[in-house]
Amino acid sequence: MKNKILMFWFIVLIVIVSTILIFVKPTKLGLDLVGGSRLILEAETTETIAKITPEVMSRLQFAIEQRVNKLGVAETVVQQVGDKRLLIEIPNVTDLKEAKAFIGETAQLEFKREGKAADGSPIWLSTGLTGRDLSKSNLSTDPSGQWVVGLEFNAEGAKKFADLTKELVGKPMAIFFDGDLISAPRVNEAIYGGKAQISGGESGFAYDEAERMVNLLNAGALPVPAKIVEENTVGPTLGADSVAKSQKAGIIGLSLVMLFMLLYYRAPGVIADIALIIYGLILFALFKTIPVTLTLAGIAGFILSVGMAVDANILIFERTKEELRAGRNLFTAINSGFDRAFTSIFDSNMTTIITCTILYFLGTSVVKGFALTLAIGVIVSMFSAITVTKNFMHLIFGTGELKHPAMFGLRQDEIGQSYEAVETKREKARFGILD
Repeated sequence: MKNKILMFWFIVLIVIVSTILIFVKPTKLGLDLVGGSRLILEAETTETIAKITPEVMSRLQFAIEQRVNKLGVAETVVQQVGDKRLLIEIPNVTDLKEAKAFIGETAQLEFKREGKAADGSPIWLSTGLTGRDLSKSNLSTDPSGQWVVGLEFNAEGAKKFADLTKELVGKPMAIFFDGDLISAPRVNEAIYGGKAQISGGESGFAYDEAERMVNLLNAGALPVPAKIVEENTVGPTLGADSVAKSQKAGIIGLSLVMLFMLLYYRAPGVIADIALIIYGLILFALFKTIPVTLTLAGIAGFILSVGMAVDANILIFERTKEELRAGRNLFTAINSGFDRAFTSIFDSNMTTIITCTILYFLGTSVVKGFALTLAIGVIVSMFSAITVTKNFMHLIFGTGELKHPAMFGLRQDEIGQSYEAVETKREKARFGILD
């Protein structure tokens, strides 16, 4: 009993923490609920890429996804539409102009050397060292307080950079960003270690300019240029209406389920309802803490997980009633009921989790939201059914005999009989057969 009391207080602590998190943490909503922007990008050919192939589109989609993630926006949709277009949906973006510029830039960093054209005029020649050789970029200041962009090359890029600077000692090395000359410093000595800095020339970088360059370099270069061919804004009015309807449907559905559990299972139904409320608090707190971006599909996953939580309690209570019919005392019946139901609960929940895992890794963003909320809900429902419900039943009913069978939805004449005997008696009564 001491362990049961400790578990009870542990559950109370979880409920308190979950309630605090629900009120403190903000809820992240997806595009369909909070509004946002929808863009369509079209890939363009270049001198080196004459045809937009599925491979090029796959690389472009990956690069765009990386950039959108750098914006700190969750539950975005980036999917191919047609042969050379991408649909991008970004929820809750306040500065659409900045988002468009960030997504559409090619972000190509190039290091070039001085050379001469065929007519003898000076030109800058490619060295083969580009932004693809970077591992990361960062924003910092030089000793004079000017903003500079720090570069860290990967292993291959560090070797290229060292060889290039060694070769260009005493000569200028030009740095181009998206085709614009940023600076052309003179190399005084070979630079080893794979690190360098870019300054903004004589005038230096403005903070916004340097930050934008760092963000674009870290997000990665687009394999081909992409122009925005269509854009529109999704207002939150539909989202607010959808949220209100979802809340109304959820409250009605949950109330009916709780009423059914109360009327059919009596005292255990009350415990199941309490466990269901605790389950909802824990789950919603997890959604806010992770955080999970809620969409209509995600809410559907949450509601479905509520049904599975109730289903687990039904299995447990039916098994417990079978044990009581067989004449076992409350303590033994409760333990046996949970033990017998656990295998069915575990198997059904594991198959659901496996399905959610497949949907999450292979589905689109909307499907991922559904899979994630459902999977988290199923995991929490197992804790709720196995731990919360069982602990409360032992604390409330104790270890004695069942004095009031009606509390479990049973009649007095059912106690002490096998389940098969009770069912046989019911069948005889159904067909008017007297013993």
